[in-house]
Amino acid sequence: MSAGSRIVVGVSGGVDSSVAALCLLRAGFEVHALHMTNWEDGDSYCSAAADYQTARRACDELGIPLHRVNFSAEYREQVFADFLREYRAGRTPNPDVLCNRHIKFGHFLDYAERLGAREIATGHYARRGGPDGQRLLIAADRQKDQSYFLHAVDRHALSRTLFPLGDLTKAQVRRLAVQAGLSNHARPDSTGICFIGERPFREFLARYVETAPGPVVTADGDCVGQHGGLPFYTLGQRSGTGIGGRAGSTGLPWYVAGKEPATNTLIVVQGRDNPLLWSRQLETETARWMFAEPTAITTGLPLYCEARIRHRHAPAPCQVSARPDGGLIVQFAQPQWAPSPGQYLVLYDGDECLGGAVIRSFTPETSRTGAISACPAPAGADTAAGPAAYPL
Repeated sequence: MSAGSRIVVGVSGGVDSSVAALCLLRAGFEVHALHMTNWEDGDSYCSAAADYQTARRACDELGIPLHRVNFSAEYREQVFADFLREYRAGRTPNPDVLCNRHIKFGHFLDYAERLGAREIATGHYARRGGPDGQRLLIAADRQKDQSYFLHAVDRHALSRTLFPLGDLTKAQVRRLAVQAGLSNHARPDSTGICFIGERPFREFLARYVETAPGPVVTADGDCVGQHGGLPFYTLGQRSGTGIGGRAGSTGLPWYVAGKEPATNTLIVVQGRDNPLLWSRQLETETARWMFAEPTAITTGLPLYCEARIRHRHAPAPCQVSARPDGGLIVQFAQPQWAPSPGQYLVLYDGDECLGGAVIRSFTPETSRTGAISACPAPAGADTAAGPAAYPL
C-alpha cells in the first residue's frame, strides 16, 4: 500500500488507536477514522457515548474525518450469543477472540471498503510478516502483545490490516501522544468484556444466564460451603469462594479447581501448588490455523512448538497431535497452571502465531477421589434458580 492511499483506522477513543492514526498520517496516508458502537442496553455502565466523544475530540486534534457505525445486532448474534452458550455449558469463554474475528476484522473491513479504503488499521500491539503479509507475529512490546486475541482473524483480513504500533512500546505510544498534543494521552487502558466494558460481572451475567446455588466441596468430598452459581466461577479463581478460614485447614487460600455441572458442584482446593490445579495435557475443540495447517499435523506427526493457555501466559514448550475430529491433544514439557475449558490455547513458533483452539478439557496431575458429602443449604438460603431476565 502506497502513501497517499486511503486507510480507515478503528478509533475507540483510547490512546492506542489515536496514535495508530497519528503514525499513518505521518507516513503520508489519507486517514479516515471509524468509531464502532457494538453494545446497547441502556444501563449506566455502558460508556459508548463517552467513548465516542473522546474519539471525536482526538480526531479533531488530528484533523481527520470521523465516521460512526453501529454493529450491535451483529455483535449480539456472532459474539455475545456464543459467550452465553459457553457460560451456560459451564465453561469460561473469551469473547475478545470472536469479537476481533467477526466485528473488528470482519464487518469493520467491509464498512471501510464502502468508505473507499482497501486497507484498515487498528491500535493492536501485533505485527504482520511473511511475503504475503498473512503471518501474525508477536509485538515488539511483549508485555502488551495482543496476538493471543488475534489468532482467529481471517488471513485475508489480516493481509489488509496495518498495525502501526507493532514495533512500539506502550511508553513510546504515550510519549508520541503527549508530543502530538492528544488530550487522551493519559487515558487508562480499557478493561472488561470486549465492547461491553467494565461492570459488576455477576450482576451482568445473571441477567442472561440462569444460576442456582450449590455445594462447594473439597477434593476429598467434604462440604465447605455454598456457591452462588457455577457460571460465576472459573478454574484458578481465588477470590469469591466465601470459604475463609476453617478449623483443621492449612490456612492457605482456597482456589477453584473444578466444576461439575451435572451436580451443580464447585470443587475447591487449598494452595496454588495443589496438583488438581496443574496439568501437562489438555485437549481442544477444532483448531483454526493462522496461515496453513502445519505439515506435521497433516502427516500425523507431532508438532513441537510453544503454547499460551491464556493472555499474558508465558509461551510454554509443548507437543501437539491431531485428534480425528480436528481438535488437538497438547502435551506440555512442564505442568501448566489452571487451564480453563472455554478459554483459548494459542500456538507459537518463535515470534509467529500459528493458530489456536478452544480448550475442551484437561488432565490434572492428580485425581479427585472423595465422594461428595451432603451439603445442605444454609438456613434461609434461596435455592431456586434465578430466571434469566434477558434470554438471548
